[in-house]
Amino acid sequence: MFYRPEDGHGLPHNPFNAIVTPRPIGWISSRGADGRENLAPYSFFNAVAYTPPQVMFASTSAKEDRGDTKDSVANIRETGVFCVNIVEYALRDAMNQTSGPWDKETDEFELAELEKAECETIACSRVAAAPANLECRLTQIVKLEGESNFAVFGEVTGVHMRDACIVDGIFDVLTFNPLSRMGYRDYTVVREKFALKRPGD
Repeated sequence: MFYRPEDGHGLPHNPFNAIVTPRPIGWISSRGADGRENLAPYSFFNAVAYTPPQVMFASTSAKEDRGDTKDSVANIRETGVFCVNIVEYALRDAMNQTSGPWDKETDEFELAELEKAECETIACSRVAAAPANLECRLTQIVKLEGESNFAVFGEVTGVHMRDACIVDGIFDVLTFNPLSRMGYRDYTVVREKFALKRPGD
């Protein structure tokens, strides 16, 4: 099968995000200038550089109470900071609860009954129960092609890791099993790993 996205795929559901899979989930916490907290998952997310460490996530829709975007981007525009909370399998239901189209007054931490912890390098809350958190300062917001498509880039200024996840000097993801997004309503979980030696190493 071949299709041009501009012509449509002719399938019951869009296969695009099922093809680009699995994708890590950036559970983004932010705080608006008014002090309101927000927490929302984004599957268009990844790390993009080592030095300095940088991450990005993309928001691809809008809410009526936020104009051209959603709560996360609106808050980050105002304050210039955000935190990436890593999603483990055990927090899947809480993560899903925060994915709803809640109004900007809703505190998703409270909605999902998640304990907050204050970040160290930025004025923002983080998910206390997450196996890792990346505190970020905004570097740029890039308007992408299409309505309400924005890519948000940030430099990591602080890193929290659960002590039990550090095994023999490495951050071992099998101690908490990261959740990843697939297509449609599907998710997957990391339960095994293997190593490959790159040529020249």
